[in-house]
Amino acid sequence: MPAPAATAHARGQAPSADTAHRPHPIERLFDNRGISDDAAPAAADFDGAGRSLSAQDLRAAGWGPGRRVDVDGATLRMPRRSPGRPDNVRADGQRLRLTGRGDALALLVAATSPDGPAQPLSASGTVRYRDGGHSPYTLTAGDWRSGPLNTKAVALPHLNDGHGTQTAERTRLYVVTVPLERGREVASVQLPPDPGDHADLHVFDAVVRPDARGWSGSWSASTAGYTGTGLWRDQTMRLVVHTSVGGPAARVRLENTFASLPVRIGHASVAVRAEGARTVGRPAPLTFDGGRAGTRIPAGARAVSDPVRLRVPADADLLVSIHLPEPVRAAPVHSEAQQRSYLSEAGSGDRTGDTDGSAFTRSLTMWPFLTGVDVRGGPGSVVTLGDSITDGVRSTEGADRRWPDVLARRILARDGHDGIPRYGVLNHGISANRVVSDRYPGDGVSTDTGGVSAEHRLARDVFGQTNARTMVLFEGINDVRWGASPGEVVAGMKAIAARARERGLRVIVATITPCEGYHDCTAEVDARRTAVNAFIRDNGGTFDAVLDFDAVLRDPARPARMLPAYDSGDHLHPGDTGLRALGDSVDLRVLAGRDD
Repeated sequence: MPAPAATAHARGQAPSADTAHRPHPIERLFDNRGISDDAAPAAADFDGAGRSLSAQDLRAAGWGPGRRVDVDGATLRMPRRSPGRPDNVRADGQRLRLTGRGDALALLVAATSPDGPAQPLSASGTVRYRDGGHSPYTLTAGDWRSGPLNTKAVALPHLNDGHGTQTAERTRLYVVTVPLERGREVASVQLPPDPGDHADLHVFDAVVRPDARGWSGSWSASTAGYTGTGLWRDQTMRLVVHTSVGGPAARVRLENTFASLPVRIGHASVAVRAEGARTVGRPAPLTFDGGRAGTRIPAGARAVSDPVRLRVPADADLLVSIHLPEPVRAAPVHSEAQQRSYLSEAGSGDRTGDTDGSAFTRSLTMWPFLTGVDVRGGPGSVVTLGDSITDGVRSTEGADRRWPDVLARRILARDGHDGIPRYGVLNHGISANRVVSDRYPGDGVSTDTGGVSAEHRLARDVFGQTNARTMVLFEGINDVRWGASPGEVVAGMKAIAARARERGLRVIVATITPCEGYHDCTAEVDARRTAVNAFIRDNGGTFDAVLDFDAVLRDPARPARMLPAYDSGDHLHPGDTGLRALGDSVDLRVLAGRDD
């Protein structure tokens, strides 16, 4: 028989008046044991049927007791509780004492059912502000046994049950963010009511995610998959990235997305690039967590360096060096970098401080772990959410001729007196990506680096980006090529736009460009593309503005194909000239909502 949960109230009963009406720190409200030691699985009962999470699995993933985990910009903490002690609260209208200002409320959650694997659970609660006001929120949590892997924070390999056995079944925890009213100070959060006898919504931690005002994203890339590396061992990567805006200080973001194990970063540095792997001056050492030389990033989490004084030039190359002291057999990557980076030999040790670059004898054509460079100051960032055309596939390697690069240079060229903000431009294109279905499933080592869908990566690649102000959505050709109906693509675009607007972002959409002549771009595919574009052009206010990229690239004499002068040669991807045409076509006033 499973051990009874340690409760402040029994299942299905109303909480006490003290619990229901007064806010408390979440630890005082813990009423459920969700994590058990493998040697004593009966000490916990997460789902009401004696099953629980493995403490050993959590530690192995870097999610042990008291461990801080940064997911999508929210730093949460695992409960400081030994296995078998109360470590989560079952939502039943309790009020959590939370304070602070920010852009979102973040919760570490999972849904359970005593009846077995179940559907995701949605429920509503209330945020109360210091000024006396309040706002509702809706929280959707995946089931810990069957919920989606594409949006999970961490997946574990086992399930413990109260009969002393362990099953090889994946379990999940989720980090879910819901928007807050910006500028208002949070005083407390009321959890959703009890969903009933056949389901529970569990909360392990909740925080106010601070906004990133005072910083702008200058460069970033999406994690597209989790791939085998062969073996990296005690060697240093020197990754080349190209800035959009500059600033007087920088910080670097590293992510262990989709991973099952933590990764240790021994040392890291950032420098302006001279040529090849050679730096301008000595690289600036990066520290983490208030001055530590390195860090350990839990599975599925990220690390943001402490700010470093470095005059970051606009429209320039940086070198971000990362020493991996321990063996790495798989890594989260952005596969289509269109940029050659560098790697030292195995066993060569920490080369993050090198200036001449001679130790970097191997090359990389992907960006592992590195997902962002922020600069101090500026008004924020534009995020371009797209597929291979945004990613710059078939553009000239190392020349930074993707259409978002063109857009960034145009923004930088403004004199600043026309009211158009000097936004950073963040490229979140992923080759082979789709709006509504996943290429990469979101878990496990795979050779597929097409990413999870735009819908499933929205929280990480848009909402989690530094001071994002505007989103440009340019996707859909892969959906219609691979069988999605126009209705499915339109529904996905509408859902993305609604979620982004809920977060206060300006939403711009681009029409899908033609591809006649590519091997699978049939007349049927073009009909689907044309139907989606018809919706985009006459969208009834779903979006704040439309970029007609189809009109920019198409051949007027044959609208189903790309103008030959813009074609890279494969009839799907524009070449450098076509990408420049896209970037040049963007009316900069629409980025900030100006129409004068």
